[in-house]
Amino acid sequence: MELDLGAVRAFVAIADEQHFGAAADQLGLTQQAVSKRIAKLEAGLGTALLHRGRTGAGLTEDGAAFLPPARALLALADQAVTAVRRRDRPLRVDVLGARLAPTELIREFHEANPDVEIDIVAAKGLRTGVSALLEGTVDVAFARIAGPLDPAIAHTPALLEPFHFLAGRGHRLAGRRKVRPAELADSIAWMPGNEPGSEWADYYEAYRADFGLIIDPSGPSFGLEHMLDRLATDPDRFMFGSERMRVPWHPGIARIPVVDPIPLYPWSVLWLRRNRHPVLPRLIEHLSAGFRPFDPDRQWLPAADLRMLRGTG
Repeated sequence: MELDLGAVRAFVAIADEQHFGAAADQLGLTQQAVSKRIAKLEAGLGTALLHRGRTGAGLTEDGAAFLPPARALLALADQAVTAVRRRDRPLRVDVLGARLAPTELIREFHEANPDVEIDIVAAKGLRTGVSALLEGTVDVAFARIAGPLDPAIAHTPALLEPFHFLAGRGHRLAGRRKVRPAELADSIAWMPGNEPGSEWADYYEAYRADFGLIIDPSGPSFGLEHMLDRLATDPDRFMFGSERMRVPWHPGIARIPVVDPIPLYPWSVLWLRRNRHPVLPRLIEHLSAGFRPFDPDRQWLPAADLRMLRGTG
């Protein structure tokens, strides 16, 4: 069989702590996740490695035989990782897109910490970001989180970003200083980048359900500049552009804040709990210090995001 290093690491932690709960705390996992890893390891080996009791856990005869080579295996694995991931390497950050708010957040962090080296990666959101974190190809990812994650992943809110209305000068709302959600009901929100199953498509579906938005996801998308050109000639369509999104100036496009309530896109920063990159705590502290809380009297979030913010998701 092919050994799962995560399961082997869980076994060694239990052998050291003699308790599933203490091992789970050491690994930054839930006790259920540790139990599943051990069950998978024992099933693969075809033998019980641990005695489970009310007061703790102990090694079986096979477990005692398995422990020394298990320690050696983990030591070799850690050495292999260290050989290619020096502590002084750049912090690898998945920002989702170069024009989006996470890029600006990282730019501001770098300006405040010019000694830090950073590698920017643009991926495809939560689905690829979590995989990249678990595989160790990035240290940090930004995404919207509206449900449970792998217990090995830690996260904290980074930004609640207001949305703007973007439309051609011929749109009936283009001359307004502010636009309200109710005024958008008979216009078409053009979103060719709304990939089915993505966290942003789910966000807009929640917005549509609450405010009666008409969404047209038809494409393909040939980039933001092309979308602006199309909108400039269409009096019935509009798009959303987040407040910190870098939208190129276009003579035929009006950009207007959405209010009453202000829709917010919730960005979280994610990292692997066991990641020990020395810059990671500084980045998390920087983002947490700049985070502004949700105002229910003025702002809107999907119900799932509110539950996550309140710690009940």
